[in-house]
Amino acid sequence: MTDFIHRFEPATSAGSPPLLLLHGTGGDENDLLGLGKMISPGSALLSPRGRVLEHGMPRFFRRLAEGVFDETDVRRRAIELADFVANARTQYGIAAPIAVGFSNGANIAAALLLLKPEVLAGAILLRAMVPLSDPPMAKLDGKPVLLLSGQADPIVPASNSAKLAALLSHAGARVDHKVLPAGHQISQADVTLARNWIGSVEAKAA
Repeated sequence: MTDFIHRFEPATSAGSPPLLLLHGTGGDENDLLGLGKMISPGSALLSPRGRVLEHGMPRFFRRLAEGVFDETDVRRRAIELADFVANARTQYGIAAPIAVGFSNGANIAAALLLLKPEVLAGAILLRAMVPLSDPPMAKLDGKPVLLLSGQADPIVPASNSAKLAALLSHAGARVDHKVLPAGHQISQADVTLARNWIGSVEAKAA
């Protein structure tokens, strides 16, 4: 298996979709386990640690400055992560997961949707930005995506998150974009919206 340090927790409910948990800068494989359990109790949880270090803090890809990504690295790391997920699915016997990404983790999840859409069943993107300035024409074929942005987010401009929503919609995703009265951090409103959204995705799948 592509060598990501990771945590895996098996499903406790057969009907719940597996989640791929992708932490923000400075997080690790333990960071979003609690969030995963809150938004989808019973789901299998697959949580890798980003393999890039920025001043000792794990990330999923390199950046050149705040909000300026090393896009060559974004592409390479997204392919590595896609390989990890494919191998983990075989090892743990899980279906294609729904990505739940925060900040840097949301950005690599968005890159996965654009570069390797077959890897994910959908995505919850918390405070995501457009990961690639010249993305390939992805075919998302109705994949469900929940994009949650913060109105007072000092890192992600409103125009950028709106552009990401449009980009994913144009590629065929079913995008639900909500702008919350919040900053960059995850709020209780994010948790509630994500839980309700996963419930609606499960109901449609059933």
